[in-house]
Amino acid sequence: MDNRLLEILVCPLCKGPLEHLRSPEGGRELICHADRLAFPVRDGIPVMLENEARAYDPEAEGNKPAAP
Repeated sequence: MDNRLLEILVCPLCKGPLEHLRSPEGGRELICHADRLAFPVRDGIPVMLENEARAYDPEAEGNKPAAP
């Protein structure tokens, strides 16, 4: 994904920052740590819809939240 795009994208729910991560399945996701949601990136396009996001639990997945 383009870094410029990542800089301007925010969570559609809380308007907070997103972290770009690879999912356990090998795909890419944009993570909102505040809402604990992972938005998918399909064919290089972020899908920023709440009903398309999956619940994200960093402790269950072995990931630590990003520093504020």
